[in-house]
Amino acid sequence: MKEVIQKIDRRTLLKGGAALGGGIIASGMPLSQVIWAAEGKVLKVAAQAELGSLDPGFYTSSYDVDVINCLYSKLTRFKPGSEWGWDLEAAEKIEQVDPTHIRFRLKKGIKFTGGYGEMTAKDVKFSFERIIKHKYWTTADLGPLDHVEIEDDHTGVIVYKTPFVPAWYITFPYSVGHIVSEEAVMKAIKDGGNFGMKPPAFSGPYVLAEWKQNQYALLTRNPEWSGPKPGFDEIRIVPIVDIKTAERAYQAGDVDFATIGPDSLATFKSNPPPDTKVEGYSSLHFVWLGMNMDNPKLKDINVRKAIQWAINVPQTLTAAYAGQANVATGPIPPGIVGHREKALVPPEGDLAKAKEFLEKAGVSDLQLTLDCDNIGIASTIAQTIQAQLSQIGITVQVNAQDPGSFWTIGQESAGDRWKDLQLYIQNYSGLPDPYYCTTSFVKAQVGIWNWERFRSDRYDELNDKAMTIEDPNERAKLYYEMQDLMEESGAYRFLTNDVTPVVYRTTKIQAGTRPDGVPLYLDFKPA
Repeated sequence: MKEVIQKIDRRTLLKGGAALGGGIIASGMPLSQVIWAAEGKVLKVAAQAELGSLDPGFYTSSYDVDVINCLYSKLTRFKPGSEWGWDLEAAEKIEQVDPTHIRFRLKKGIKFTGGYGEMTAKDVKFSFERIIKHKYWTTADLGPLDHVEIEDDHTGVIVYKTPFVPAWYITFPYSVGHIVSEEAVMKAIKDGGNFGMKPPAFSGPYVLAEWKQNQYALLTRNPEWSGPKPGFDEIRIVPIVDIKTAERAYQAGDVDFATIGPDSLATFKSNPPPDTKVEGYSSLHFVWLGMNMDNPKLKDINVRKAIQWAINVPQTLTAAYAGQANVATGPIPPGIVGHREKALVPPEGDLAKAKEFLEKAGVSDLQLTLDCDNIGIASTIAQTIQAQLSQIGITVQVNAQDPGSFWTIGQESAGDRWKDLQLYIQNYSGLPDPYYCTTSFVKAQVGIWNWERFRSDRYDELNDKAMTIEDPNERAKLYYEMQDLMEESGAYRFLTNDVTPVVYRTTKIQAGTRPDGVPLYLDFKPA
């Protein structure tokens, strides 16, 4: 399980998708004139990245999953609202039989389009096992899933090698839980692999009617859908990578739902556009300053600790987020099992203590590089930290670069750049289970997504054990220790779990989101 590229792969693509500032909007022509004539009940939304794949087993970003949710049925689904929870979707019933066996029974009458018939347990088996067969990075979302046993047309048992508690908040309600048609996929892709942006059949409330890269995706009602009727006749999704362009598109009326920049949240709250609801959600993201422990300048833990203590996190967040984001205590955000009440290093740091660590290291006139991507607020974070480190005599050169370059800088498979990597600003997205937040930092991920090159046998042991424990209090204790180990290494300065600010037009829609502000389009309703 640990040998695959971890789930952060989708996070990287989340940041590094289309290079355009906003598809058709970037051309300056209103969407209403260029793409569609608005008829019927239409949901118009802005997404922060271009679609990469609509294959639920091979998705590339969370923005893919927002659309995938509309096109296929999965065993369970996240509930909208302020509390994390799940409901049944394709499953009529699902239960934990014992620690390694989960039995499901499908609802009858779920049809695949294109004449591919009713969804069966055989399709569930195919959908899960094809991901394992192709060894794609999304196998991490399946955990130690071994195989699926078929009992009858609608009933099966999911069999794990070892217990996997995160299945209930990662595997089933998220992307890999969606069921595809074995017959349709095998006909389209001979080895049953990734069909990308060409789905051979649908089983959800919508179908993909049209997609133009870097311009839009158009979803229309699935005429063969027999479940609850969704609120809109069409969903029109426009990729707008630049957050300020998305804000302007919303204000111009081109879209009715958009994510805005955290630095704009206070302004929108105090002076919202007409008929607009402004909401700021606690995110599942994890933003931090990382340090390459194998770089010669950072091998001494005293140097790393000096950097940790020199960084004033609240000051950094005021500059980058206008004070709208929380101070992180680790990779696990508030509201999730294992979230720590406080970090070992206080948020404000301590310059005197930072200087003591530098003296202990016997270092002076230290010059370092700080890498970040050039999208969003990472550059602001980097520049603030640059100023803070100058206060203890460390000179920092900020290298803001294109996401396509940045997101490979710590990967050994991309060459030797990782050897020169020193400091960097990282940002991963998450799901509501701590496993999703911590597995990236095991030893097997060194040189892949563990750019700090953090190695701890104890951490790996705890990570493996934690995914098997059902009791949330006992589980949390293991995650507390894991985050302590990360921080004690000196390689991490936790910054924020971010904030997700969204705006939507109350005269057009009632929005439905997860507790972290991620849209659940099937739960949107007309005003």
